[in-house]
Amino acid sequence: MLRKPLLLAARSATCRKIVERTPMTRAMVTRFVAGATQEEALPAVRRLAEDRHVTLDFLGEDTTDLSQATATVTAYQDLLAALGEAGLGERAEVSVKLSAVGRCLDQDGEKIALDNARRIAEAAKAIGTTVTLDMEDHTTVDSTLGILRELREDFPFVGAVLQAYLRRTEADCRDLNGVGSRVRLCKGAYDEPESVAFRDEHEVDKAYVRALRVLMEGEGYPMVASHDPRMIAIAGEMAAANGRGADDYEYQMLYGIRDGEQVRLAAEGKRMRVYVPYGDQWYGYYMRRLAERPANVLFLARSLITRN
Repeated sequence: MLRKPLLLAARSATCRKIVERTPMTRAMVTRFVAGATQEEALPAVRRLAEDRHVTLDFLGEDTTDLSQATATVTAYQDLLAALGEAGLGERAEVSVKLSAVGRCLDQDGEKIALDNARRIAEAAKAIGTTVTLDMEDHTTVDSTLGILRELREDFPFVGAVLQAYLRRTEADCRDLNGVGSRVRLCKGAYDEPESVAFRDEHEVDKAYVRALRVLMEGEGYPMVASHDPRMIAIAGEMAAANGRGADDYEYQMLYGIRDGEQVRLAAEGKRMRVYVPYGDQWYGYYMRRLAERPANVLFLARSLITRN
């Protein structure tokens, strides 16, 4: 019942002002966001990299200003240079939302986003790491996959995210399960209409398993993004059935969620990657995490009541 209102709140400027001005909310945000700056985030990356892998997301989306898009590219280039200097190129990669690097600009948005993504991919290549294009709402899928195809001509290591709750995703997995392809499969975090997405939780689970089977049976590199114990177990069984070793797929979880399970999988020799967001544009990301885990809403509600 809470998921839809929270996702609507994620796009509300009024709600954003209230949440951002609530001191207690910021304490909650630190559970999911590694810091407002690169300097704040890097210690968390170093700690995680001791036994896990990392993908970093410089938070920001729906950018409609060219200078902001350029600043985001610069932030990624600086981050990748810092990772290289710290010797973390083999343990840490980056995740990029195309809306953050210009896709939403009124003129030539897709071209600008592609050019900016190329700059980030070049910086990743320089330190021997990879880039994953985050997926956004269903209206952006074709654009994201089109930009992915162009990027992979020069940077074949670039991967993408597919969201299992979209009805098209199983077919997209078939298109992206070839040699060298990297696909992060998640359930999905946007409020999508039933015409394009499964809404029932059970149907989403079944769609995830179908899409995962396509990826595991293919020749690419599946990235299993789930906190669901059933999906984690199923992924392990599928990997074994298809002769995949520990280097042939990986698990991914969000920073601040199920840390004990992350440690357990890593200790078992599984490749475990943590999605680490940072930056001051944390509001939309934070609200989607609340929508996925409504139990956290109680903390937020208490914070707002205290403030008022």
